[in-house]
Amino acid sequence: MNADPRQDWREWREAREAAVSAPYGPLSLAGHHWLSDRPEGRIPAVPGEWRADGDEVVLTAAGGDGLAVDGKPFTGTVRLAADQGPAGESRVAAGERRFVLLRREGEWAVRDFDPGAGTRRAFRGVEVTPYDERWVVPGVFRPYGETRDVRVGNADGRERDLGLAGELVFALDGDERTLQVAVGEGGSLWAVFADATSGDDSHRFRFLKPPAPAADGTVTVDFNRALLPPCAFADHFLCPFPPPGNTLDVAVPAGERRLVRN
Repeated sequence: MNADPRQDWREWREAREAAVSAPYGPLSLAGHHWLSDRPEGRIPAVPGEWRADGDEVVLTAAGGDGLAVDGKPFTGTVRLAADQGPAGESRVAAGERRFVLLRREGEWAVRDFDPGAGTRRAFRGVEVTPYDERWVVPGVFRPYGETRDVRVGNADGRERDLGLAGELVFALDGDERTLQVAVGEGGSLWAVFADATSGDDSHRFRFLKPPAPAADGTVTVDFNRALLPPCAFADHFLCPFPPPGNTLDVAVPAGERRLVRN
């Protein structure tokens, strides 16, 4: 990490912009298709026949479908598991398009990533508040002991479980605040939150991803790194809404706020 926090933030912003606008970044998600809605196995505008079969999806393709699996032209039938890596590394492709298999609460879906998607072509950037050190505050992570599943709404209109591992406690404007958080890869934290700017000067909710806490639970909370959720970039994502208690009653005009408007 750079000794200058402003420079470190600028480098982080450059990497974030590159990831967002990448050929298979969130702007390229052109479709999300639940297989339960397509029992016949045919998805409009997606080649091949896709059928859920327990813990796998069976893909059947003819020569005219133009599909490739593992980088080679494919015809016949193959059984596929959920994709674990980035969209650009998915096993199934058609030209530049990548088809990613996703499973949520037992349901299978096919996601269609297209570098030529209209959302990617129309992208003009993200409105971001310049770095301000007052939005960097000390915090403490207080684990629950075991994960608590909370039912929350998602951007696609459905409710799903959100696993929460504890509370992140910090102070803003002299008052103690808390956010319920999940624990991600490497012990990093993840919060879905809203604040007094949400839906007005910023997107209706945002993500915050503090690093893994120290052994005593202390962690730096940096709202300069508040992120727009994937569903701010393309309508087809399933982003969870903030769980109860994760709407701050103060304005946090820091970090990413919304997409640049033409």
